[in-house]
Amino acid sequence: MPLRESFPIGGVRMRAGTTRELSLPITRMVTGAEVSVPVRIVHGREDGPVVWLTAATHGDEVVGIEVIREVLTSLSPKTFRGTLVAVPIVNVLGFMAGDRYLPDRRDLNRSFPGSARGSLASRIAHLLMTEVIRKGSVGIDLHTGAFGRTNLPQVRGDLDDPETRSLAEAFGAPVMYHAKLRDGSLRAAAREVGCRVLLYEAGESWRMDDWAVAAGVAGVRRVLAALNMIDGADAVPDGANQECRTSGWVRARNTGILMLDVDLGQHVSIGQRLGVLTDSFGKTVRLVRADRAGIVIGRAQTPLVNSGDALVHIAQ
Repeated sequence: MPLRESFPIGGVRMRAGTTRELSLPITRMVTGAEVSVPVRIVHGREDGPVVWLTAATHGDEVVGIEVIREVLTSLSPKTFRGTLVAVPIVNVLGFMAGDRYLPDRRDLNRSFPGSARGSLASRIAHLLMTEVIRKGSVGIDLHTGAFGRTNLPQVRGDLDDPETRSLAEAFGAPVMYHAKLRDGSLRAAAREVGCRVLLYEAGESWRMDDWAVAAGVAGVRRVLAALNMIDGADAVPDGANQECRTSGWVRARNTGILMLDVDLGQHVSIGQRLGVLTDSFGKTVRLVRADRAGIVIGRAQTPLVNSGDALVHIAQ
């Protein structure tokens, strides 16, 4: 059987049936040292689709980095069908600085599709679009909650598109959420060039939550199996794929110390007590109650909250 064509990326061409790591240069530091985006490619021996995985588009989101590492260790280019392009740390500068954003304070996930002559964020976005995103037909973008928040494992995407919906169901997260596209996001830019994208959310920033990693690894492998790129993925767990179309945060109506009574994945009803805000002596300042029925897909982790802060994210 003739080998597949070689795969072009970063100025090189990869032979079928091989794995390779390379760096895509983005800028130089003041010391002159080059800063590059790390990429690993598994170019299978047999035909199949091109799929990309991205993580740490926000520099403080580490769960996706470990998801990609564990997925890659389970793959062999000799038996893999298709091509996987994995970018574990998109926002290298933010990651090295311990910051969600880039040094110019721009949000990389609001800078796509970017420009070769734009801001630093715009240039990184353009590089990723050119070398990775445009070459794939399916992508999975891995994220976690923002600082001080944790998220239930969930996939977000266009559930009205039958193919995207099928991939979301294959992923098998507890919740699949029909999410609108946001201008400047990687998902929106990828969709414009014909790539179907799932966005995975789980865990908390700067936390290597084992449960979030495990759900991500299993979900990515199930998607690869659904695309006939691998064999032997885990079955979709019972109770997975609860479909949600709207959501909202219950916000603090007073300043206080927060103690929540609800966990991720818990179903709540309107008016149900979710927790309490107290003063420094433990006196109740305000009860926190659900303003809608649904499933808890996110919650605050920090004890001190100010009036207006987001406390519990409920999806319907």
